[in-house]
Amino acid sequence: MATFGLVHGAGHGAWCWERLAPILEARGHRVFSMDLPCEDQTAGATRYAEVVDGAIPSVSDLVLVGHSLAGLTIPLVAARRPVARLVFLCALVPEFGRNLFDQVQADPGLYHPVSRSHPGRLTAADGTVTFRDEAALRDVFYQDCSPEDVRWAFARMRPQSAAPRREACPLTSWPPGDRAYILCRDDHAIAPDWSRRVAKERLGVEPIELGGSHSPFVSQPSTLADVLDRLARGGGAIA
Repeated sequence: MATFGLVHGAGHGAWCWERLAPILEARGHRVFSMDLPCEDQTAGATRYAEVVDGAIPSVSDLVLVGHSLAGLTIPLVAARRPVARLVFLCALVPEFGRNLFDQVQADPGLYHPVSRSHPGRLTAADGTVTFRDEAALRDVFYQDCSPEDVRWAFARMRPQSAAPRREACPLTSWPPGDRAYILCRDDHAIAPDWSRRVAKERLGVEPIELGGSHSPFVSQPSTLADVLDRLARGGGAIA
């Protein structure tokens, strides 16, 4: 069995894991999640890593799952403490020494066209991102979820500051531990083709592919739990 640290993405919170966590716990795993300081304009990925580190006890079997923007954070946690495996879930993958804005400028295919151009994905002058309404959130993150699920998520979303995107990744190499990447083929936020490429180029792994949207912890928690359980037991996964 393993200890899972579940790290949410932009504008979300520990609430987004409410369906996945009980399934993992029923299989004998321990699960920890936390709220990151999304609204704090001074808190970048390094500060997020401090929050994650402080929320999880010292263990030797930690599997750290980072969703979306949290892909910038989980490697920094692994640089602070032992992590058995990093799992990038529909996630950004840092490029050492560069910030996300520079990455996107050099590689605009990182984001799916729906996310890049959706009129309901609002960016303020300070870089803070919000969603105008439930329809916009559905189109980018939750297009395969029920209206009730989208409403549930929209009511809990928070503004996401640009600080993690502005902070250059301080790493020069990957910390010790295994790595895995899980992508969703119908992801409207992080482009699946980009995920396939960087999983191989930066992480040195073949990505595990699921169907569905950017948010499998809501749309298909049992399927996601199957994959994570198998990874925690040292196996691969094919979906």
